[in-house]
Amino acid sequence: MADPAALLTTLPSPPAPREARFSRRHFLAGGGVALAAALFSAPALAALSLPAPPERSLTLYNTHTGESLRAAYWRRGGYLPGALEEINHLLRDHRTGDVQAIDPTLLDLLCTLHARLESRAPIHVISGYRSPATNAALRSQGHGVARHSLHMQGLAVDFNLPDRPLVAVHRAAIAQRGGGVGYYPSAGFVHVDVGPVRTW
Repeated sequence: MADPAALLTTLPSPPAPREARFSRRHFLAGGGVALAAALFSAPALAALSLPAPPERSLTLYNTHTGESLRAAYWRRGGYLPGALEEINHLLRDHRTGDVQAIDPTLLDLLCTLHARLESRAPIHVISGYRSPATNAALRSQGHGVARHSLHMQGLAVDFNLPDRPLVAVHRAAIAQRGGGVGYYPSAGFVHVDVGPVRTW
């Protein structure tokens, strides 16, 4: 007759209680979530991302003067004064010749939009800096410019990209949320500025 103790050792172990199986499965799933969270945390993503380009540059075309310029205006963590001066000159008030320092964050906004739209064309500038005298004259002629336009502070530019639909430029500018965005399809340009975020 078989030994009862031997029979007991040959029997399969009973299944784990439902609660235990549930806990183990959720423990493993939780471990997977924790691993994913560790792999895709902000520092990890930063480590996986490509390095920032060593410079920022713009290719601009002034539609009123016919002047064009390609300038690397930022390199290795700093803005380049000489390039900024060249950009300031190209974006001057073409009616009076007055030059104003253009806010570098506006240049960064243009640079980002150009890259986001994957444009290969120069940025066609309709209006950069606008002197107070020009702004007042345009208002008196009924052009609908703002009394305290940010163009007068070097904080705004009206532009288009000839190789991209104006509506695509407008949508990208809104998505960027870098400041104000105005849409002027009949005049063929989008206004962007680095003031408060708003649209019209």
